[in-house]
Amino acid sequence: MVAAAADFVPHSFMHAKIEAPNRANSDFFATLSGAATRSKIERRPALPPHPRMGTLGVFRHHAMGANMGKKKNQAKKAAASVRKLERKLWCRSYLMKIAEFDGATIAPENGAAARTEAMGTLASEYHKLLTKDSSVKKVRDLLDTIESGNVEDEQLCAEARVLARDQREALAIPAKEAEAWTRLTCEAQAVWHKAKVANDWASFEPYIDHIVDSLKHQAALMNPNADPYDVWLDQHERGLSTASFDAFCAQVKDIVVPLVHEIGERGQQPDAPFAHAHVPVEVQKVLSLDLMKLVGLDLADTTLAVTEHPFSEGFATGDARIATHFYENDALSNVFSIVHEAGHTIYELGVNPAYAFTSLEGGTSMGIHESQSRFFENTVARSRAFMGPLLQVLRKHVPEVYGQVSEDELYRAVNIARPSLIRTEADELTYPLHVMVRYEIERLLFAGEATARDIPALWSRFMDEYLGVEVPDDAHGCLQDVHWSGGSFGYFPTYALGSAYDAQYVPAMKADGVDIDAACAAGDLSPVCTWLGNKIWQWGRAKDAPELIQNACGAPFDAHFYCDYLNEKFRSLYNL
Repeated sequence: MVAAAADFVPHSFMHAKIEAPNRANSDFFATLSGAATRSKIERRPALPPHPRMGTLGVFRHHAMGANMGKKKNQAKKAAASVRKLERKLWCRSYLMKIAEFDGATIAPENGAAARTEAMGTLASEYHKLLTKDSSVKKVRDLLDTIESGNVEDEQLCAEARVLARDQREALAIPAKEAEAWTRLTCEAQAVWHKAKVANDWASFEPYIDHIVDSLKHQAALMNPNADPYDVWLDQHERGLSTASFDAFCAQVKDIVVPLVHEIGERGQQPDAPFAHAHVPVEVQKVLSLDLMKLVGLDLADTTLAVTEHPFSEGFATGDARIATHFYENDALSNVFSIVHEAGHTIYELGVNPAYAFTSLEGGTSMGIHESQSRFFENTVARSRAFMGPLLQVLRKHVPEVYGQVSEDELYRAVNIARPSLIRTEADELTYPLHVMVRYEIERLLFAGEATARDIPALWSRFMDEYLGVEVPDDAHGCLQDVHWSGGSFGYFPTYALGSAYDAQYVPAMKADGVDIDAACAAGDLSPVCTWLGNKIWQWGRAKDAPELIQNACGAPFDAHFYCDYLNEKFRSLYNL
């Protein structure tokens, strides 16, 4: 199998989205859960018209002008104060990202304890800086100035709104608990790395119970009236809940499960020995850099590191990095990991540079982030049109393997649909079923119906139920993903949602005159990147997923686009 999705790692040092789902974002998924009712949009009453000025009005006008000048000065001071706070917060966030990336790539094993100490201290500083009384006052003063109508800068208004939300959410968690959480997850990640290699679930197991207990406690602090797991689903994707994701899963399963069975019974799998030919790591490294350039990355903005579990991280304007894992007998695994992570990276680099050092820098949600990575990995890199440019790169670096491979042969090979063990190696069709396996287990853990000790057996059970695959050991089962070690429960559903968002972009892009196939065939993705840049990337955190989808696609999220895409593509591939 060739790789499906790797990961854009959410940060364990702080929770970015922890408030209860708001009405607008809950409605985003309402067509799936059937639970929403339309609510009227509250509008402020219109301001009365400016009075006509007679002689007395002239004096009133001068007084008003002086007052307005004073208010504008106050607005400038409030803005400068908040921008200074944002920069200080950004600096601590940047340092934590550096430590996290270093720990997953080049840091020595014995450096984990020191890194845990450093990240715990930085997380504590970040939390205290964000939530202290003077910081709350600075943000409140700016919001009051905006409310009074003395700020016309749309970016500043968005910064205040997002920072206030971050602040409000962080205030729910005591500073000592935020620091302890960072220390816990940093230690858990180090243990997971060793446990996966050694196939040693027992050494990692206690951390899962501790992490789940901590997350349930934090969820109760944030929203005591909500289901704890719903709180964390909403953290990663505003408005997402078990009800809406259950409805999404039902739609997808209705298409995917019968189609997987039909392919298994009637579909003819292609013979593709080249997919597992030996390709040295050093060759794959150079090949990876060419792939990054092919999909539109400027190598001056990024770097390539090696890790156990592929991921990427956005650090700043002009700095977003990729980490991959090489398999000498499965070079295509790395090919699609690189393209997937490039999607995340291009998104981070495409955020409006004016947002640098502010609360708006970075991606808005994990679902939108995954929609970018999955778009490049699947819509672009697995398309028939892209096989020419992709084959050119492969032939350049591995001519002895790909010199005689045709575009059609490569296209069939990179789109083989067959149940498999590893999520990141799963094909596009069976991939959402891997997500559902993790979702089922997470729900049981948060409902108190299972503990970490039960996970290996549950994993085997759900892998059999969803995919008909036998799990040989924990390294190929419940230890394969890094996410739980970082506390990222409720994250996995965003992978499936990201794929579904991706499918909805395509008709919208075509309606706007973008010829995706032509761009892919030419190996020039600039028209595609321009559309995504205008509709998604540039907005950073200034807009949430519902608004981005509505503006980009002209309609709310609709899973039918995804279901129709999978059904049409794989029936065509397998002549069903």
